[in-house]
Amino acid sequence: MPEGNSVNKTELIDEIAKAADISKASASRALEAMIDAVAHTLKKGDTVTLAGFGTFAVTARAERIGRNPRTREEIKIPASKVPKFKPGKALKDALN
Repeated sequence: MPEGNSVNKTELIDEIAKAADISKASASRALEAMIDAVAHTLKKGDTVTLAGFGTFAVTARAERIGRNPRTREEIKIPASKVPKFKPGKALKDALN
């Protein structure tokens, strides 16, 4: 993978195909299936833990007051659920 650059989905699929010695079409289907599975699991309120890589979870963000930067008018930002990722030890260690 290119170092110091952002990698897009197409480049990630290329890397998966090379590393797993599979076609780009198969790599694309596998990546899409993984993304869909994680999203579906999070939508149900569950977490996804990939040992050594990290944990995907959903946290609740409370309603809060924000400010429109143009008008400086206060606006209410509704409560929402947001995805979070906590990297695992092996991933952190691989970066250092």
